[in-house]
This record gives sequence, structure tokens and C-alpha cells, in this order.
Amino acid sequence: MSDVQVFGAARDRAEARDRVARDRAARTVPRPGCRELAAEPSAGVLHPRGLQDLRSGRGPGAAPSALHYPAGDLLVVSGLPGSGKSTLMRRCVRTPVVDSQLVREEYASRVPSWLPYALYRPLVRLAHYRRLRRAVLAGGSLTVHDCGAVPYVRQWLARTAERQGRRVHLILLDASAEEARDGQRARGQAVSAYAFARHRDAAHRLRRRLAGTGRPPAGCASAVVLDRAGARALREIVFAAS
Repeated sequence: MSDVQVFGAARDRAEARDRVARDRAARTVPRPGCRELAAEPSAGVLHPRGLQDLRSGRGPGAAPSALHYPAGDLLVVSGLPGSGKSTLMRRCVRTPVVDSQLVREEYASRVPSWLPYALYRPLVRLAHYRRLRRAVLAGGSLTVHDCGAVPYVRQWLARTAERQGRRVHLILLDASAEEARDGQRARGQAVSAYAFARHRDAAHRLRRRLAGTGRPPAGCASAVVLDRAGARALREIVFAAS
């Protein structure tokens, strides 16, 4: 089964869950001091340039309903486990996706349910990186799930894209540790305390770097920072001719 077929099958299985989740999110009562962006009029289409912080109260206007990137470019979606990366990609992206969560689900469907994920996690990672390498070298628009805990992966993406004449863009889903844990419980897949601490430290370093420089990370043409409300407001991620 090809990567695109795997993504398509997983997306079809998730559509019903996503519709229910969107309806529930639309009815969510905002937390005190937090503006519920999903309930406001859409800000329309955004063509990301540089660093754009779209978290509640940190930028002008409402969150966009669409992000448009140049055709052929690479988009990296990063954030804590449970922050909503896979949900965002399934709902908004219609071009090829390389998502480690899809690989994990594929392997989970093949192994006995009693087998702990830790025992076959190395196989999942190996399969994910092999698919990532193959998809990147094939060229064309691509969206990539990135946990951020392995810095050399993003560095390799940036170097390879530069050699191909493509650009790399970043979306950072900035969820709190509590929100991410809630997301893990909702999907029924929790990461270990050790692994979560590594992801949390990597996300903290990335946020600090963005705040300190005011620019995207090295090798990235743009970076968009979204909170969970901004991610819910997003309806499509499009790669179109510039």
C-alpha cells in the first residue's frame, strides 16, 4: 500500500470522528480570558511570510480560514503529542502527507492488541523515516508531521529542500501540556512521561527561539504559530501556484 493510499484510508476512517469533534468544538465554552476564534468571522486566506503569531490576543484580527503556500513547497507541522497535528492535517490538507501517527495506526492494526507499542515503536519510526525520505526525494507539495524532538530531521528537510529549489514552511501548534494530555486521552494513545518531557522541552526551545529572533527557524521560509482555537478555525491548507 502506498503512502498516499494509507493516508487516504486513514482520512476516510477519521472523517466521521472529525465531524463530531468540530461540532463539539463549536459548542465549547471559551475559557476566561481566552477569545474563542472559531466563533468569529473568518479572516480569509493567509499567505504566510516570515513569522506570524496567530495565537489568541497576540495578533491583529481573527484567525484565517485558509493557509496558501507555493506549489511544490514543504510544510512541517510541529507540536506536542496530542496537540492536534494529525487532526489538522486530516481535515485541511489534500496533498500528500507523511504522518508518523498514520504509520503507528497501520502497524497497530496488524499486531495483536495486547502487544505494547514500545515493542514495535522502532519499526514504526523506521517505516516513517523511510516513507519521509522517499516522499521528499520524489518532489512535489508535501506536508510532514514533525514531533520536534529529533532536530536533525528538520535540518535534513531544510537542506534537501534547498538542493531541490523548494522552500520549507512551519506550522507550530502551541498547546499547553494539559491540552496535549487531554488530546492523547481522547485518541486513546498516551506517550510515556519520559517521551513527553523530551517533546515538551523541544517545543519550549522552539518557542523561545521564535520569540527571541522574531524570525522563522533557520531553513524555514515562514512560520505560523497557532493555538487550538486558531487550528479549529482553519479549514484548508492549499499548495497553489504562486
